[in-house]
Amino acid sequence: MTRYVCGTRTSVFLSLSLSLSFLFLFFPLGFSLSPNQTSAMINLSKLINSTALSWDAKSQPNPCSWKRVNCSSDNSSVIALSLNGLGLFSSGFLSVVCNIESLQSLDLSNNQLSSIPIEFIDGCGRIGGLKLLNFSKNSLAGLLPAFRGFVGLESLDMSFNSLSGNISSQLGELPALKKLYLNFNSFSGSVPVYLGKSMVLEELQLSVNFFEGEIPLEILNYQNLSLIDLSVNKLEGSIPDSIENLTKLRILILSSNKLVGQIPKTIANIPTLVRFAANQNGFRGGIPDGITTHLSFLDVSYNKLTGSIPSDLLSQSNLRTVDLSYNLLNGSIPDNISQSLVRLRLGGNFLNGSVPSSFTPGHKLMYLELDNNRLTGVVPAQLGYCQNLALLNLAQNTLTGQLPMELGNISSLQVLKLQLNRLYGEIPPQISQLHKLSTLNISWNSLTGLIPPSISSLQSLAQLNLQGNNLNGSIPDGINSMDSLLELQLGQNQLGGRIPTMPVKLQIALNLSSNHFGGRIPNTLSRLKDLEVLDLSNNNFTGEIPDFLTQLGSLTQLILSNNQLIGTIPEFRPWVSFNASGNMGLVNATKTNNSPEFVKKRKSVVLAVIIAVASAALAVGVIIIIAVSFSRRFLKVNDLQSQSGEDRPLPQVIQGNLLTSNAIHRSNIDFTKAMEAVADPQNIVLKTRFCTYYKATMPSGASYFVKKLNWSDKLFQLGSHDKFDQELKVLGKLSDSNVMTPLAYLLTADSAFLFYEHTRTGTLLDVLHGKGGNALDWESRYSIAVGVAQGLNFLHGRTSGPILLLDLSSRNILLKSLKEPLVGDIELCKVIDPAKSTGNLSTVAGSVGYIPPEYAYTMRVTMAGNVYSFGVVLLELVTGKPAVSEGIELAKWVLHNSKQLNKWDHILDFNISKTSLEVRGQMLAILKIALSCVSVSPEERPKMKTVLRMILNAR
Repeated sequence: MTRYVCGTRTSVFLSLSLSLSFLFLFFPLGFSLSPNQTSAMINLSKLINSTALSWDAKSQPNPCSWKRVNCSSDNSSVIALSLNGLGLFSSGFLSVVCNIESLQSLDLSNNQLSSIPIEFIDGCGRIGGLKLLNFSKNSLAGLLPAFRGFVGLESLDMSFNSLSGNISSQLGELPALKKLYLNFNSFSGSVPVYLGKSMVLEELQLSVNFFEGEIPLEILNYQNLSLIDLSVNKLEGSIPDSIENLTKLRILILSSNKLVGQIPKTIANIPTLVRFAANQNGFRGGIPDGITTHLSFLDVSYNKLTGSIPSDLLSQSNLRTVDLSYNLLNGSIPDNISQSLVRLRLGGNFLNGSVPSSFTPGHKLMYLELDNNRLTGVVPAQLGYCQNLALLNLAQNTLTGQLPMELGNISSLQVLKLQLNRLYGEIPPQISQLHKLSTLNISWNSLTGLIPPSISSLQSLAQLNLQGNNLNGSIPDGINSMDSLLELQLGQNQLGGRIPTMPVKLQIALNLSSNHFGGRIPNTLSRLKDLEVLDLSNNNFTGEIPDFLTQLGSLTQLILSNNQLIGTIPEFRPWVSFNASGNMGLVNATKTNNSPEFVKKRKSVVLAVIIAVASAALAVGVIIIIAVSFSRRFLKVNDLQSQSGEDRPLPQVIQGNLLTSNAIHRSNIDFTKAMEAVADPQNIVLKTRFCTYYKATMPSGASYFVKKLNWSDKLFQLGSHDKFDQELKVLGKLSDSNVMTPLAYLLTADSAFLFYEHTRTGTLLDVLHGKGGNALDWESRYSIAVGVAQGLNFLHGRTSGPILLLDLSSRNILLKSLKEPLVGDIELCKVIDPAKSTGNLSTVAGSVGYIPPEYAYTMRVTMAGNVYSFGVVLLELVTGKPAVSEGIELAKWVLHNSKQLNKWDHILDFNISKTSLEVRGQMLAILKIALSCVSVSPEERPKMKTVLRMILNAR
């Protein structure tokens, strides 16, 4: 009986257990979260307003089923939230997150958060299980928060923000910290050394900041470090020899600093080290022996390393990439090159000897760059064994011999550069087998023979440059089928015959100059609607310049000089640079009729004109003598009439006022002398869209600008003279060394005159794009960028309201010196009323090339619009180009070319960027800032305060 009861009870218990298991199996997500966590998640869903989440507690009451929420395996707790890329900007929800006490991972990257509230630090600091915290790619500014608590935090990512200041002990109390990412911020001071009290740090990313000083020895105490990235900072000194103590180090990146000394030999003693990059520093001395014993990736390019390349450097089987380019290395290139090597860059040195020829079948080499050295000998046929080779650059050496036909075996080759050598012989037809080739440059050699007709089979070719050789014959007809061709350079050869139909996609240039082409310019060129440069100079072309050339809408440069062209020169669009010199039969459009009757009649007219001019000159001479005599007899020396000989009264002054409190200016300014100066056009020193600047010298000898504002078009908010006076008094009290503030004003019946300090250097436009352009080195250009940014930040940041600039351009930035700019015309937006203009409103928006795109539909002057105009000024400083050139706006040109990172160097003013790597780096940094300023969307442009900070941080 008892057994039966017990058996019954056991059976019931087993049945109940099975039933419960069945329920949990099919309903595992029931209401398993604790009430606190469920409540926290519901509150969080209300605070985060993002359609990308679609969190709905009514339709999905269990938060574990929500997107971007990960729960534990038994769904009893939330362990991870992935809130990245949601566009979040308000940080109010962060404190609620900390109510989820089971949280292990929180990803808030790629949002727009500007701050981390102290409630978050306090609340989440108490979550012992929180291991990962990611705030990267936000808009965080200010100092790095002090992370109190966070006893379990292993990974902290604050990269790609705007955090600044020093890092001292903010991270020193984190006992479990293994991964720290603070790269791409604006931190300064020395490299932090208090990075977790347990010293278990494994990865340290501090690149792209402003850390300075030496590499601290304390970093070497973190024995678990496997990654150190200190690149793109301002570190000085040398690499400590004791770096070898980091026996677990796999990656060491020190690029783009100011490090000096020798590369320590102890680098070779780190058995785990896979990657060592120390490019763009100031290292000297030789390359240590054995440095590649363990390395796979070595980059010490752009330093000052000397001596020869160690014989075993390239032979290690573990090697993948070696970059020693742009140093001072000499000697020969070791012939023993590892089969595993993928990229070898040795360009820009003083290497001599021959190109290595030890290549064998199966070599993995993909990129070989030996350009700009002193290599001699031939192009080795063994390169044909490198079937993976995509880029071969042997340009600018002294290589001789013929091009080996074996190059045609490199089926993967995309770029072949052999220019500026001494190669001779014919172009081997096997080149036509390189069907992936996009760039072929064999220019400036001594090649002879024909252009192989089979070259037209290179359907991927975009750039073909064969100029500067001795090629003869005609251009193959099949070139028309090369649909990818954008640039064709065949100048300075001995080509002739009929010019075939060119590929319609030719865009960059068609250069047939200095050959033997003759006859009329072919009509087939009319198909090249996208062509920018056409050079047909130094040939034997005859006939007239065809009208279709004027219809090529993309053409910016047309060179027809030194041919046998005749007839009338057609009228080209204003942005086309046209050269037709050396064609004796060409005449301008104003001299079109050359018939005998016209010539005879023209001679008669010319003779009559000469007689009339002579008679008039005689009469004028007599009048001048009489006038001078009269003036000497009757006019007084101190008369207030114009000194230019105009016999009219000076403008009648209605109201005048001294705005400055400076006693020197108040005593120097003489209104009468100023009116004498503006009456003489010879005193004009500058004209802008709305103003004319005169130079006025006062009785004391001091010089001032007197700026005339013309309100004949009823542009000015006259209302009353008192209102004008009040506006200018506010401006006169401004005090900023980079803002041109008015010192005084005069009102006449139809004009207003403002007084400013005189600057002798001129405008930025004159100095940068005029004859003095070469005087502006990078130091001066950078100082001008900083000064203008400071001036604009001052004007935009006034507590009483921003002062906007109606017209910001390089023409109204005046220079006290080559490093001291003054932002001018600050009063225009205060005194000009576009609504009262009888002219076109677009004339009020500013100067062409500086007008923000949104003005076309808003017709409003804004701070974002000023930032755009300033961005164009920055582009002028880094490119050396004017705001509009050859009909193309600079901002549009730069935005187009900046889409490809490999074109960024070509955007820079080479005369300046070539100065040094440091200058080039700073120019690229300013270019990046300028691109953000000229963003098409006003919302994406940074504020001037941010722009100024970024510019200051670019050095």
